[in-house]
Amino acid sequence: MNNKKSLKTVSYGEVLWDVFENEKKIGGAPLNVALRMKTFGCDAAIISCVGNDADGEAIIHHIQNLGLDKQSIIKSEKFATGLVLVTLDESGSATYEISYPSAWDKIELTVEAEKLVSEADVLIYGSLVCRDHVSRTTLEKLLQKDVYKVFDVNLRKPHYTYEIIQQLMQSADFVKFNDEEILEVAQAMHSPYSTIEDNITFISEKTNTKGICVTKGKDGASLYWEGKLYTNDGYPVKVVDTVGAGDSFLASLTTSLLSGKEPQEAIDFACAVGALVAASAGANPEITADRINELMKK
Repeated sequence: MNNKKSLKTVSYGEVLWDVFENEKKIGGAPLNVALRMKTFGCDAAIISCVGNDADGEAIIHHIQNLGLDKQSIIKSEKFATGLVLVTLDESGSATYEISYPSAWDKIELTVEAEKLVSEADVLIYGSLVCRDHVSRTTLEKLLQKDVYKVFDVNLRKPHYTYEIIQQLMQSADFVKFNDEEILEVAQAMHSPYSTIEDNITFISEKTNTKGICVTKGKDGASLYWEGKLYTNDGYPVKVVDTVGAGDSFLASLTTSLLSGKEPQEAIDFACAVGALVAASAGANPEITADRINELMKK
């Protein structure tokens, strides 16, 4: 999918190594989103921090090779590049042990970062990066820029508070949850509702957020867009692992909606991409347009 005018997107947050039982792979939700948007023809950049170590050098080299703008990847002399221990259960669902502090916890505000966001069409950020006051303070300053803001809720215990989650939602134009996250956050906000659909509209009204999406694993996703609800029931695939599936879903949905696709077409496309990532190993497998179209036809 190539746009006549490339969508300029900036992701803010963690870049790190996902460490599996037998290998390690470069990851971090903001980087995964940026890499997938790049494959859709977007002009993508990432703001983060790595350590001045071999792991950090490898990440920068990888980003450079894939054509992402790396000018706002800072190197820290004090903190090591982030590592996440990933454990997969029998169904391929992942649990994470996230090292702290890591270099991406200490993203200082730079002139380059401010310029990138000021010139961007969309800023994508998550909640995990806000576990440390340094990176959180930088994000708060970037959120003051006039840019379309997409918040990827990423609840990883014990790395969040509901107060910060609510602040991040109120700054956003669009919020993405998974099905467990929206129910947890809504309950913390004293929602009287039990269904995902009712809680989507509840959170939209409480935070003045016009766009909300909820992923539901194999059962697809729900999208609230311009006052209407759109759904996709999911595409059947054999799951290898779920790492990065939600990130590619968000990248696909954001690119589609902000490029003018109809909401139903956008959520169908995003669910297909997310399913194909879950059917592959790692967070950033190569996915062709033919495979996406083939799955959507099913």
